[in-house]
Amino acid sequence: MSCVAIQKMTLIDFPRHVAATVFTRGCPFRCFYCHNPELVLPEQYAPEISYETVIAFLHKRVGMLDGICITGGEPTMWSELESFIKTVRGMGYAIKLDTNGYFPDIVSSLLAQKLIDYVAMDIKAPLNRYSEIIGVSIDTSRIARSIELLQAAYVSGILADYEFRTTLVKPLLSVDDAAGIRDLVSGVPHYYLQNFVESKHVGSVNGFEPFTALEAKQFSTIMQERVADVVLRGSFLN
Repeated sequence: MSCVAIQKMTLIDFPRHVAATVFTRGCPFRCFYCHNPELVLPEQYAPEISYETVIAFLHKRVGMLDGICITGGEPTMWSELESFIKTVRGMGYAIKLDTNGYFPDIVSSLLAQKLIDYVAMDIKAPLNRYSEIIGVSIDTSRIARSIELLQAAYVSGILADYEFRTTLVKPLLSVDDAAGIRDLVSGVPHYYLQNFVESKHVGSVNGFEPFTALEAKQFSTIMQERVADVVLRGSFLN
């Protein structure tokens, strides 16, 4: 099992739920500013914890917790994701999935089986700049398909809610990128802008900076042209 850690309780990772967060390892992207290198870079992988340990903990928390957030790394790379969700859903837990959207077939299967309740998907950049931002060359049609899947599942009632989110980091992104992202996610119920934070990272971030409060506001204003609920997370300096 590629589960390396569990946060025993969180009030912020899964909206409207008291949840535990399960972390998986492995990711196809190499975003320089990613702050979880131990979940992304094989040479820094943390030791796994057993499936039995995680399940036993969640059994004990039935009635105290009501949700599970599955994050990474990239959880849709985990071969046991579906079976794990089915097991903990059988205990009565609601499921939130964090994803970068690069494996839409996995997302589609989970949605078709009604195994997830909430999805948070990272939007790294406008599609034409994706490979530049994430450090590897990818097929961006996969990202577009995941976006379409979430929108359709929400409209049909299969998915209770979902969000998209973007990390604001200069000089990788600028206010000029907002229009491309706006057009990509038009109509999403919730969009979160989170500022770059200095910490441990996958790659070198020398010269990287968070957005200023003015830049974040300008970015947010452009997003609001097609997204009703745009929220700034974290601190933004003037």
